Amino acid sequence: MPLQIIRNDITKMRVDAIVNAANPTLLGGGGVDGCIHRAAGQELLEECRALGGCEVGGAKITGAGKLPCRYVIHAVGPRWFGGRQGEREKLISCYRASLSLAKAYRCQTVAFPLISSGIYGYPKDQALRVAVDTIGDFLLRNDMTVYLVIFDRDSYQISSKLFADIAAYVDEKYVDEHLERLSRRLRRLEEECQTENAVSNAALSDALPGSLNEALSQIDESFSEMLLRKIDEKGMTDAECYKKANVDRKLFSKIRGDRLYKPSKPTVIAFALALELSLSETKDMLMKAGFALSRSKKFDIIVEYFIEHGNYNVFEINEALFAFDQSLIGV
Repeated sequence: MPLQIIRNDITKMRVDAIVNAANPTLLGGGGVDGCIHRAAGQELLEECRALGGCEVGGAKITGAGKLPCRYVIHAVGPRWFGGRQGEREKLISCYRASLSLAKAYRCQTVAFPLISSGIYGYPKDQALRVAVDTIGDFLLRNDMTVYLVIFDRDSYQISSKLFADIAAYVDEKYVDEHLERLSRRLRRLEEECQTENAVSNAALSDALPGSLNEALSQIDESFSEMLLRKIDEKGMTDAECYKKANVDRKLFSKIRGDRLYKPSKPTVIAFALALELSLSETKDMLMKAGFALSRSKKFDIIVEYFIEHGNYNVFEINEALFAFDQSLIGV
């Protein structure tokens, strides 16, 4: 998917470029900056010396030394002074400058740390919001895969109020495990009944006139057909839809080219969110692909929370899913 939040060591990322949370000298320091310089070796330091530093909110690019990527983009984020000295604007600027350099150097994959959220003291939840909003806005207009690399749980935090609200919603909706086991047994019984009905329907179908058979076969559209119809009804272009869904263009092409394409559940939900479908419409789209929302799955409940609150931003929803250790929406 175009934007992924992952746990990893950024110095191990095999991408076109990694972004270094640098200081204005570009000569290395603590935190992510120090780790990148140590892993890259002396060659990176020599290149940085030749750049003559960088202003806060800006970014410069070098080779990668011993790192497994092609480039290092050195972004200088702001120190936190309570939000009174234009910190947010400077942080947005260094993300934009980094993405602009990545695009200019034809990078298809880029990995970012959460800039300024370490020793520079930018509140982690606010730093995350700036990162996701700025990267997400860029990806709506450009084709690139961007990773937001989180080293450990302590370095990642969404709004405490949002986390508490979602946790309370999950607790309210969550079904106990023994009820889920009962639900699975009921589903198995239902599937057995459906199999028996299918056999009966097949026998009946053979006795129907050909034209009536054809009409009946067209009553229920496939997931792909429903998706394309909804895109037209919403007045969206294909690109607007798959970018808003955080879905790769190649995957969308497969869906468009195959009316019987079987997507994953997160992919279906991604398109439902991109189209801003209601909860009932989302359930209909899921049903077309053979899925349903379950009160026994935190992933499903969190998605339901955002739809019920009218928030269809896939990037923001993925922030929350990551915070609750759930899989992300998209590919």
